[in-house]
Amino acid sequence: MNTFILSDIFIYPVKSLAGIRVSKWDVVETGLKYDRQWMLIDENGQFLSQRRLPKMALIQTQLTDSELILSAPNVENFVLPLEPQSDVIIKSTVWEDCCDAQHVSNEVDAWFSQVLDTFCQLVYLPIKTKRGVDLKYATENDRVAFSDGFPFLIVSENALNALNAELENSVEMARFRPNLVISGCEAYAEDFWREIKIGEIDFRLPKPCSRCSVPAINPQTAEITKEPLTTLSRLRKWQNKIYFGQNALHNSVGNLEIGQGVDIKISGEKQPPIFES
Repeated sequence: MNTFILSDIFIYPVKSLAGIRVSKWDVVETGLKYDRQWMLIDENGQFLSQRRLPKMALIQTQLTDSELILSAPNVENFVLPLEPQSDVIIKSTVWEDCCDAQHVSNEVDAWFSQVLDTFCQLVYLPIKTKRGVDLKYATENDRVAFSDGFPFLIVSENALNALNAELENSVEMARFRPNLVISGCEAYAEDFWREIKIGEIDFRLPKPCSRCSVPAINPQTAEITKEPLTTLSRLRKWQNKIYFGQNALHNSVGNLEIGQGVDIKISGEKQPPIFES
């Protein structure tokens, strides 16, 4: 009997800010509704992330039916409507992708610039802007918001448990910023999955997720640490990159809820091809 279960769902309304754990959530064309729907950019339209500004980890987000609430240490909360009122469009870049993004407001720019002590602007991905996924791994119909490249990141619960067994001080799943966490399977079982079904939604897992420096940032303090990347470099390195979790695409919209069963429809060769010695 399959006992694989969706055990956690996380959304990150503003790219690279703190995420939100939810018990159930809608899945739309670009992934989880409102996931990376907003993004901070610099004066050149380049996206900002914790790689450049670790303090972004300390900015919390909340969603209501009509508002996005931002909070940070030592400042008052800033509340935004879910639909920006501005009609100003700014060319914004996520890695090599440039797209038309909607400026949110000068007021929230000032709030973020104060909190992060650098010039930044908040932009929103409007529905009419269609940002595609790398066609080496996706179809022309696949869409994504401001995520690095894919709508979903999937990690097994026991992958983190296995990693923590190798660490002197355990780390939390928040360091890896997954969208979906699966329990009941072996550590790194997701390396073999190619197609899975959660509830009524089918997912494709075309490639593993190579990790940048963000997992080295403590999400509670914004302190940069050596772990877990040092240990991952020993255990999960392939072709000079470190891997943890799988990127995923969805075949339909619908909803997800913690506790839903996970069916493995197609498995394949381990990706990346890392095996324990």
